[in-house]
Amino acid sequence: MAEDSAAVRVDAWLWAVRIYKSRSLATTACKAGHVAVDGVRAKPATLVRPGMRVVVRGQPRDRILIVRTPLAKRVSAPLAAEALIDESPPLPPREERPAPVALRLRGAGRPTKRERRDLDRFRGR
Repeated sequence: MAEDSAAVRVDAWLWAVRIYKSRSLATTACKAGHVAVDGVRAKPATLVRPGMRVVVRGQPRDRILIVRTPLAKRVSAPLAAEALIDESPPLPPREERPAPVALRLRGAGRPTKRERRDLDRFRGR
């Protein structure tokens, strides 16, 4: 069986083009169902070729990527940027927020569950 030199594993490609910091994170994302290739949920060993569409979910936004060059090894950032076409929608504009105000006095004790949720929502978590 001949190996197709123009194809590479999707987890290795996502790591090589710097979508994930490590290959194990890319593999975990594939296993969790956060990666789709041409509309089909991808396993880590799914092969990608030039022209295939890769959708990555579970990050701050969905990333829609078109494979331009299949890379098996991590390369510099400029070369990685040339290896894909990013069709992701732009991030929504950050809403103007008022200056932060103190919601609780220091030393007022432990916050209740409701107050903690309000604080988390205020901090954007």
